Amino acid sequence: MKALEKFTLIIYSVIMLIVAIILCLLVFNWLDIDIAGEVVEGVLVGPTSSKVVLGISIVFILLSIKCIFFDSTPKETTKESQGVLLENGNGKLMISKETLEDLVNSVALNFQSAEEVTTKVQLDKDNNVIVFINLVVSSEAVIKELSANLQSKIKEKIKSATDLEVKEVNINIRKVAPKQQEEKA
Repeated sequence: MKALEKFTLIIYSVIMLIVAIILCLLVFNWLDIDIAGEVVEGVLVGPTSSKVVLGISIVFILLSIKCIFFDSTPKETTKESQGVLLENGNGKLMISKETLEDLVNSVALNFQSAEEVTTKVQLDKDNNVIVFINLVVSSEAVIKELSANLQSKIKEKIKSATDLEVKEVNINIRKVAPKQQEEKA
């Protein structure tokens, strides 16, 4: 959020708070409506104060219209939140983050010792992929070997499927699943 928008939101919130307090005081008859009316009339009738109130009102109207109808989020942020846009001579291709996450999950679940996988993908400004994996592994897993193989396979798969560079594959072993006991008959 830009500084002007933050400032405007703060001022607007303060004004709404004051109006709400005054309305509550009027409803509970803790403030005489005639006194409130005289104060409002004095502000609106005075030559200088009425111009100030009019100017502030116009600014708030314009800022309200801007906030309601125009998105202030930079296009780069919107693009990054959606995925990667690739272009060539034939057109454009949008690869969503969800697609990349599904791709990583499919690679990870091909490993026998990987039991549960959750993935999050981030993209840097150069469209390099950063992968974060939370993994539940079986008790037979050799974690160091599994993570090294998983990192290289994910990098290879994303490169071959999307032609994107994988900057990092960060693996978090969330837990080791307990060995399942076979029931004896």
